[in-house]
Amino acid sequence: MALTTYVEAIRQGIWEEMEADQRVFILGEDVGIYGGAFKVTEGMLEKFGELRVIDTPISESAIVGAAIGAALMGMRPIAEMQFIDFISCAFDQITNFAAKNRYRWGAGVPIVIRGPSGGGVHGGPFHSQNPEMYFVHTPGLKVVAPATAHDAKGLIKAAIRDEDPVIYLEHKYLYRRIKEELPKEDYVVPIGQAATRREGRDLSLLTYGAMLYPSLEAAGTLSREQGIETEVIDLRSLLPLDKDAILASARKTGKVLVVHEDTRTGGIAGEIAAIVNEEVFDYLDGPVLRVTAPDTPVPYSPPLEEFFLPNKDKILAAARRLAAY
Repeated sequence: MALTTYVEAIRQGIWEEMEADQRVFILGEDVGIYGGAFKVTEGMLEKFGELRVIDTPISESAIVGAAIGAALMGMRPIAEMQFIDFISCAFDQITNFAAKNRYRWGAGVPIVIRGPSGGGVHGGPFHSQNPEMYFVHTPGLKVVAPATAHDAKGLIKAAIRDEDPVIYLEHKYLYRRIKEELPKEDYVVPIGQAATRREGRDLSLLTYGAMLYPSLEAAGTLSREQGIETEVIDLRSLLPLDKDAILASARKTGKVLVVHEDTRTGGIAGEIAAIVNEEVFDYLDGPVLRVTAPDTPVPYSPPLEEFFLPNKDKILAAARRLAAY
């Protein structure tokens, strides 16, 4: 049985879409000769040539601006941010042009802006951020965050085929740690659909990205030690959110815990709590709780970063508190 890593799944998805559609090309810092900082684009320059695998200057605003222009001329650009933290340099192009273009004059901007996000690798405050909510707040964008190798491939393919701009957040902690067997046939994972990773009746745990794994570990511990059966929902897509899956699970269990690596204030847990309270409040047996990173920059020090990040023990403490209601 051949297992495919999360990072290789992304590479395969891009490669297959470039083979299938001559309009697809990739641009970014070191994507060509070097094969990408994390080797996502390794071998693509040799296969597809320098017109479709373009090494750019160190200028995220130029990368995204060029991608937008190419998209409006009929191409399907994939813009790589070497680290997703530096997507902020292209914030104006993304939020004030790409996101609004269809609304302004009916022309979609089919670009994918992808890059490594998240902590756990001691990258410090400029190489470990989770910037999703800047973009979740922007109508006209889509934002996805795969947690599995299967979804990493299926979502990158769906993003490339989408008619509007997609922010694709790939968690670098998962790159070579997560492996699974992938289907041989072509497939996509639809944007906007969550996945149930564990069935449960007592408590709903909603999460995404790297936090899926400590959430599943905590759910297993709760089942073994206390007989609490936790349903674990992998959101996968943050914009649009799968409200139906969220509300169905909340109705089923009556208790909702949201876990994310992003910082607390303005994180998606607050939006989910509002949705649940507004639409299924009568089903709840306790408050919607959240486990998140605190409102500080990501520490560089390994012990401080470990303290900063959500983990299994923090999730267990919140879940046990919620289960006691």
